[in-house]
Amino acid sequence: MTDTLTPSTTPSTSAAPVYTVPQERKIVTAIPGPRSTELQQRRLAVVSGGVASALPVYIAKANGAILVDVDGNQFIDLGAGIGVTTIGHTDTSVVAAAVEQTQDFIHTLFTITPYEEYVRVCELLAEHTPGDFPKKSVLINSGAEAVENGVKIARKHTGRRAVAVLDHAYHGRTVLTMAMNYKAMPYATGYGPLASDVYHAPSSYPYHDGLSGADAAARTIAYLEKVVGPTDLACLVVEPIQGEGGFMVPAEGYFTALQTWCTANGVVMIADEIQSGMARTGKYYASEHFGWTPDLVLTAKGIAGGMPLAAVTGRAEIMDSSQPGGLGGTFGGNPVSCAAAIAVFESIENNDLLAEGVRIENTLRAGLGSLKEKYDIIGEIRGRGAMIAIELVQPGTGDTEKAPNAAAVSSIAAYAAQHGVLLLTAGTYGNVLRFLPSLAVSDALLNDALSVIDDAIAAL
Repeated sequence: MTDTLTPSTTPSTSAAPVYTVPQERKIVTAIPGPRSTELQQRRLAVVSGGVASALPVYIAKANGAILVDVDGNQFIDLGAGIGVTTIGHTDTSVVAAAVEQTQDFIHTLFTITPYEEYVRVCELLAEHTPGDFPKKSVLINSGAEAVENGVKIARKHTGRRAVAVLDHAYHGRTVLTMAMNYKAMPYATGYGPLASDVYHAPSSYPYHDGLSGADAAARTIAYLEKVVGPTDLACLVVEPIQGEGGFMVPAEGYFTALQTWCTANGVVMIADEIQSGMARTGKYYASEHFGWTPDLVLTAKGIAGGMPLAAVTGRAEIMDSSQPGGLGGTFGGNPVSCAAAIAVFESIENNDLLAEGVRIENTLRAGLGSLKEKYDIIGEIRGRGAMIAIELVQPGTGDTEKAPNAAAVSSIAAYAAQHGVLLLTAGTYGNVLRFLPSLAVSDALLNDALSVIDDAIAAL
C-alpha cells in the first residue's frame, strides 16, 4: 500500500533498540484467524460476557509497537493496552528488572515487612510529579484504586464529604468511580445504587463550547459554589487530558484558575494522570502542559511497563492525614511491579523518551492534518504527544452543527483491524478515534497506519 502522507522530519533522539519481532504490519489470515476463532469459542463458554474485547484476536507475542496473534498476523498497536505499554511491549529493561526481582522475592507485603523497591518508586514519583514541595506516595494496584484512594485521602484531610468531577470524565469501574464517570452505559447501567455525594461540573471543551479558559473556569466554579458549596467539597478530580471522553484538551488557563479557586477554598485538586502520565504527552505529566501544579497526582497504566501498579502522590501534609493502617493493600506496591517501574523511569531518562513523545505528535499531526484537508468528516485534531485524537462529524457539519459521526468511527476501526492496525475509539458520543501508541512506535509504522486510515475513510 502506497503511503502518500508527509512523514515527520523530526529525528528520533534515542538509540535504535533491538526488537525480537519485526516492526511491520502483516496479515496472513482472515481476521480473526482460525486459532483466534477457536479460542473465542472456548472463551464464550467460561468468561463472563461482561468482559468485552474490542478485537477478538488472541495475542501470542508482543514487542515494541507490534502485536502478533496466534495465527501469525502482526498488528500495529495504536492502543498500547489503553496507554499501559508506554515505553513499548516487552521492553528489555523492564523484562530484565522483573525477572531479576522474581529471583529474589515476589511478595512480602510492604505493610508487614517493607523493601527498598517500594521506597525507590516513591522517591522517583516525588522527583517527577509536578511541584517542588515535599511529596509522599502510596502504591496500589490499579487506576480505579488510585482514584478511590485519592478521594479517601482528600476526605480525611479536609473532613469534608463531597467529590466533584467534570463532564465527559472517566475514572473507573468500582462503586465510587462508576458514580464519577460521565457516561452510565456501559460502566454503571444496572449496577446501582451508586455512591452518593458525587457532583458533575461542566468542563472545558473548546471545540464545542468555544469558551476561553477563564470563562470555562468561571462556569465550573459557579456550579461548584451553587450546587455543591465549597465548605462541603473535599476534592475536585480532573483529567488534564480526558481519556475515554475523547482526549479533550481544555482552553488555556482553565486548570490554573480552578486550582486558584480550590486552594482559596481548602479544596484538594486531584489530577487523574492515569492515562496521560508517565511521559506519554512529551512531559512526565500532562499537567505540566498547562502550568498547573495539582495537590495530588494519580499514576497508573504506563508506570510499570505492563505490570500492575498505581500510585497516589501529593503534598506531604495531605498524604500524612491518614492514620497508620488506613492506606495500603495486600498487593499494593508489589516488589516485581516496583522493579519494573524503576526500569521504566530509567528508560525514560536514558532513552530521552520525552522527545519521542514530541516526535510522535509531530508525525501524527502532519499525517492527520493531510487527512483533514482531504476529508470533511474530520472535525478536529487534538491532544499532546503520543495522545492524539480526531473527532469525526457528519459531512458538512464540521464548522456548524458539528454533529457526531459515530458510525464512521466504528467503520474505520473495523476496517483498520482487518488490515493490521489496532485503533481505539472514544468520546461521549462515540465519534472519536484516539491514537495512543507506545513511544517505541516508528514514523514508518505511524505513516503506514495512517495510510490504512486514509483507505478506511475513502471506503466509507
